[in-house]
Amino acid sequence: MRVLVVTAVTAEGDAVCAAAEPHDTVRLPGGYVVHRAGPFDVLAAGVGPAAAAAGTATALTTAALAGEPYALAVSAGIGGGFSPGAPLGSVVVADAIVAADLGAETPDGFTPVTDLGFGTVAHRPDPALVEAVAAACGAAAGTVLTVSTVTGSAARAAELAARHPGALAEAMEGFGVAEAAAAHGVPVMEIRGVSNAVGPRDRAAWRIGDALAALTGAFRTLPGALATVTGPAGPTHHP
Repeated sequence: MRVLVVTAVTAEGDAVCAAAEPHDTVRLPGGYVVHRAGPFDVLAAGVGPAAAAAGTATALTTAALAGEPYALAVSAGIGGGFSPGAPLGSVVVADAIVAADLGAETPDGFTPVTDLGFGTVAHRPDPALVEAVAAACGAAAGTVLTVSTVTGSAARAAELAARHPGALAEAMEGFGVAEAAAAHGVPVMEIRGVSNAVGPRDRAAWRIGDALAALTGAFRTLPGALATVTGPAGPTHHP
C-alpha cells in the first residue's frame, strides 16, 4: 500500500523520509518532486491550504492516471499545540481536520462557510485508523485546525479554543490536503509534531527540532499501525 505524504516544506519532508529506507525521486507535472521512502511518497507542496490542495491533487491525479492510485493521503509536518493537551515535542493525530477561518466575520462573531450555505469545513478520518496510529506512536487524537493566518496572540488562541473545544493543534495545510483527497475518494489523515504553543509568538521557546524528531518517530510506527486496520484496498474513506 503506497501512502502519499504531503508536507509544506522540505525539512518536514526530510523528517518523514528519515523514517524509512529512501528509494528514488519522481518528477510530477507542475515542477513537483516526490521523494520515495519505504511505503511513503513524500511531497513538499508549499505553505498554506491552497498550495497543499494543488500539490495533493497533482500527485493523486498522476497516480490515478498511471493506474497506481494511492491508498491514503497524509498531511504531515509541525504545528502549534493548544495547551495543555499538546505539549511541545508531542505528536497529534487529527480525528477532525477543520478549516478554522473559512467563513465570514459578522457583528456577532465568526460564521463558518457552512452556515452561509456553502461547502464544508471539516473532514473526519477513519476513527479506527486514527485510534491505531495514535496508539502506535503515543500521540493524542483531536481536532487539528487549518488556518491561513497563524495565531499570534492569546486572544486569538482563546477564540479558536472556544469555537473548537476539541482542538489540539493548529497548522496551515491539512484542510487543503483533505479537500483534494476527498475529490479523489482517497482516505486522509493529518499528523503533526508540536513545535510551539498556539498563542503569542515566542520564537525562543519553539522546539522545531524536537517536533521534527517526533514526526520521524511517528512515521516509523505508521506502517505497522496501518497494517492493523487496513485490507488490500487500504483504509476506509470518511468524508
